[in-house]
Amino acid sequence: MTHERAILRIHFHHSGNEDLYHQLLTVLDGISPRWQAQPPTAADHDITGALKYFDRHPRDLAQLIALRAAALYGTQTTIGGGNSILIAAMAADATPPGRITIIDPTPDAIAAFLSPRPVHALPGIGPATATLLTRHGLHTIGALADTPLLTLQRLLGKTTGREIADRARGHDPRPVTPGTAPASRTARHDFTHDELDPGQHRRAILALAEQLGTGLRHTHDAAGTLTLDVRYADRSHTTRTRTLPEATNHSAALTHAAHRIYDHLGLQRARVRTITLRASALRPATAAHHQLLLDASDDKARRIEQAADAARARFGPDAVFPASLAPSP
Repeated sequence: MTHERAILRIHFHHSGNEDLYHQLLTVLDGISPRWQAQPPTAADHDITGALKYFDRHPRDLAQLIALRAAALYGTQTTIGGGNSILIAAMAADATPPGRITIIDPTPDAIAAFLSPRPVHALPGIGPATATLLTRHGLHTIGALADTPLLTLQRLLGKTTGREIADRARGHDPRPVTPGTAPASRTARHDFTHDELDPGQHRRAILALAEQLGTGLRHTHDAAGTLTLDVRYADRSHTTRTRTLPEATNHSAALTHAAHRIYDHLGLQRARVRTITLRASALRPATAAHHQLLLDASDDKARRIEQAADAARARFGPDAVFPASLAPSP
């Protein structure tokens, strides 16, 4: 029996506990060691070799992973599968929680899955790009696939246009790169309803940056990169990562960087469900270099931060927080 390339995107439904996330990743080793962590709750899993070993369909192995995650750790999973990371990720995003969707690797099956989906469901297309495409009458991925490459390149630029054209046809040669979960720290905010107010989005980001900064200072780490993931009501999402000018655990610097990433998304009336902020490329804070500024306010902010950390250590994590995060009277 021969097997096409088979990739799974697995979403673990846990509360953001990083220790549990690392334990869940060990479930994948029982099927195949070729997995790549996608913190804070997901992983890509190349099971091509495992299909021959187990002599099973990808759906069977996906069900086995779901069963083991539930039995060993009490964690529900949502799994999508296909012949590439792109198809697997999109299948997972289109799957109801706790279910499995496997897209057959035939060109007809891939086209049938992709064609009717809105352009914003294609990874790499954020709200601003989706608005540009729909303004030119390109509302679905099928319409993108049927658009001449030169037309897309005129709209999006040479490199981006070619990348979007390839993805719209389901072409994605990226490999799953095996390795351990990268050192990172994650904070997540789930809104109780579809939140359209940018002010509430920015307020949530402030709280997440404060949470990350406090945690990093507690472990004496500093972050080199910051990733913002925004998940919408239709379960699509946008992820952007930025390398920080200098590794930091300063809450104000993390907040400023996170707000800049958010502003560059250009969200307008977006129905946001979840915002996740991840600090990665961690290193010991003692190895991070802080550029000295002739700015008394920066010095004062860091002294206040130290005092706030001391108060939290003595009286609990909610002892001190920014005034803008105080509950409304």
